[in-house]
Amino acid sequence: MIYLFLGDDTKNKLFNYEKFIKSFPAKVESFFISRNNFDVTQIENLYSGSSLFAALSTTIFQNIFEQEEARDFVLDKLPLMAESSNSFIFLEGKLNKPILDAFKKSGSQINIFELPKEKKEKFDNFLVANAFGQKDKLNLWIYFREALDKGVMMEELIGVLFWKIKDMILKKDFRKFSLTELQNSISRLSYLLPEARKEGRDAESAFEQFLLEAF
Repeated sequence: MIYLFLGDDTKNKLFNYEKFIKSFPAKVESFFISRNNFDVTQIENLYSGSSLFAALSTTIFQNIFEQEEARDFVLDKLPLMAESSNSFIFLEGKLNKPILDAFKKSGSQINIFELPKEKKEKFDNFLVANAFGQKDKLNLWIYFREALDKGVMMEELIGVLFWKIKDMILKKDFRKFSLTELQNSISRLSYLLPEARKEGRDAESAFEQFLLEAF
């Protein structure tokens, strides 16, 4: 089944997405795919790998229609995703009519959240920090992608995340992380961007990898 959440009203879109995702059984495995880790082979395995003995999975795509290659591939495979026993969730901003029509034709469940034209929304960076503090990998990744799409600089996100971890250490808040884990995370954050740039790596991908591997 395919589920589409789109529009520029990020707050309501994410609220309804979170409420929806909580309806999935905890044992369902989740995969996160953005423009930085779009892999055709992996996606083919996800929609064709359903069997009587395979565990069900949920794949969350984040703004992948911005890239022509990814867009063309996904639009071509929507019918196969619709037939799969696995779930495919798309979180997008604005989509043009041909793309929206393709989702409708595939029987997707479409949820549109639009802001009034005169209203401009600013992203709350603490959503990323709080998701980290709750050890909520799913929403940590979603909020990270939304922040970048809203134009938030990675230095801002790293700054608020650094503050959050330091605050947890000072308050001895070890409910989700041990002291050692928090110290390791804050140490990695300190050198993350400088090391990525020194090694010629994409800074955005390096930070995304840190978040996905943090716990």
